[in-house]
Amino acid sequence: MNVLDSSGWLEFFADGPNADAFAEPLTEAAMLLVPVITVYEVFKKVLLQRDESAALEAVALMRHGAIVGLESATALAAAKLSVDAHLPMADALILATARQYGATLWTQDRDFEGIEGVRYIEKRAH
Repeated sequence: MNVLDSSGWLEFFADGPNADAFAEPLTEAAMLLVPVITVYEVFKKVLLQRDESAALEAVALMRHGAIVGLESATALAAAKLSVDAHLPMADALILATARQYGATLWTQDRDFEGIEGVRYIEKRAH
């Protein structure tokens, strides 16, 4: 199973320098989990940068994976991760969701560098 964090989705949608790396886990939609917090973050960012139509198109592609809601056990695990690994709330929720399902988290967010279960791809300049 795979989870892309918001930075991975946004890199893919923008066709950034690491887009090909993030396309890899997207090739198997049956193995893709999409935490609901990433839907929020990606929709908001695309809405701010482009428009609602583009934001809805992004979400439509994200829906090819299985959207995963937030349960109280995941929220508690995320809170502990946030404290232990000094992660912001959204990052902790995404990582806790990946761990809940035994998934690999794909990201270019430096906050995740060196964390077990994370495939960190160093961000490259355009």
